[in-house]
Amino acid sequence: MCDKPLIETAARPGGRRRTAIVAAVAFAISCGMFAAPASSQSLTDRFKSLFGGGKSEEPAEGAPPPAASDSQSELTCPPVSIRAGASTYAVAAAGKQPVGNDVRYQATITRTARDCTVNGGEITARIGIQGRVIAGPAGSPASVEIPLRVAVVQGGVQEKTIATKVFRTTVAMSEAGSEPFNLVAEDVVYPVPPGAAGDSYIFYIGFDPQALKPEPKPRVTKKK
Repeated sequence: MCDKPLIETAARPGGRRRTAIVAAVAFAISCGMFAAPASSQSLTDRFKSLFGGGKSEEPAEGAPPPAASDSQSELTCPPVSIRAGASTYAVAAAGKQPVGNDVRYQATITRTARDCTVNGGEITARIGIQGRVIAGPAGSPASVEIPLRVAVVQGGVQEKTIATKVFRTTVAMSEAGSEPFNLVAEDVVYPVPPGAAGDSYIFYIGFDPQALKPEPKPRVTKKK
């Protein structure tokens, strides 16, 4: 099952070369051209199944399609939405704000997909995320770590978070200054919603820079 592309256009870094790169990237994003190769065969297969690239095993000719169970046929796989304010991830030089010439790199999400399976009283979802990292005027490092959060949320007047999980992926930057990234957020598990409540569920995704910060060390209480 696959969503329509959700597109975010990166800000244009300064400089003629950077401007050309960003212009090309923006054009590719607007035309839905990003379908970047994955880093391994297993990841490629997972993206094929999520983004409609076909399956590695086709049913025998003339064989009837497998019958869906009642629970599977009634399963609603929530839509994917990019959380407001978390659609881009910009990083600046140390002690600077990520604007203008101080930007080292910026990441955006360009495409999403998802599928769901039900097992007993739980739903297991896979969320496919594709995006791109663009080097900024301040120069990007050799590799970039991208933090992403996936949350299962019940929408409404007061949103309720059902489950949430952080994922990370590392992107090796090149001299071109523009690199794709792929991530399949697997094992997003949550309870089967009661009745028609699942119709209001949403998969929210977005960049979460806080996930890269080290956890605070536990305080040690000194004995008197």
